Amino acid sequence: MKLIVGLGNSGRIYARNRHNAGFRCLNYFARLHSIRFDHRQCRAKVSIGEVGGDKLLLAKPGTFVNLSGKPVVCLMHKHKISLSNLLIIHDDLDLPLGKIRLRRSGGSGGHKGMNSIISVLESEDFPRIRVGIGRPQTEERPFNEDTIVHYVLSDFFPQEEAIIKPVIATVAEAIDCFLSQGIEAAMSKFN
Repeated sequence: MKLIVGLGNSGRIYARNRHNAGFRCLNYFARLHSIRFDHRQCRAKVSIGEVGGDKLLLAKPGTFVNLSGKPVVCLMHKHKISLSNLLIIHDDLDLPLGKIRLRRSGGSGGHKGMNSIISVLESEDFPRIRVGIGRPQTEERPFNEDTIVHYVLSDFFPQEEAIIKPVIATVAEAIDCFLSQGIEAAMSKFN
């Protein structure tokens, strides 16, 4: 079984936030494959389905993004999922809006949700898809913490939404490629 986790914050007020890019990508992927989030396990909304012969557990942690590690590790232990069969989808300030990057492993890049997961798993060795949300358009350099928090917890502007919507569909294609051909092939095709 493979575990695919989208990072985001639960609740309607956060639904269109930049920080919820992971949730949005996973929701799109689930709808595409007629998979419904109809269970709760380990403080996460989960769905079990099958795509191309792969048994999947899709999860959206019910904690705030910054505390995503505990639900992820709980699900991995409960379902005996290895690190190589884990895929995390999350927003990334360091990528321009609309760009995606797949990685086999690596650090958090300062993303607090990824920090939480890496800390609890005690490993950086798991695949991830980073969805570019860009940086705030301000003269302030370096950005202070309040500016970043306000930015990631704000909704995409309409012109940004026009860019991010097709990217969500591309992430679903990248997930399908990861499932059918592995992370190396997905990286080669989508990076």
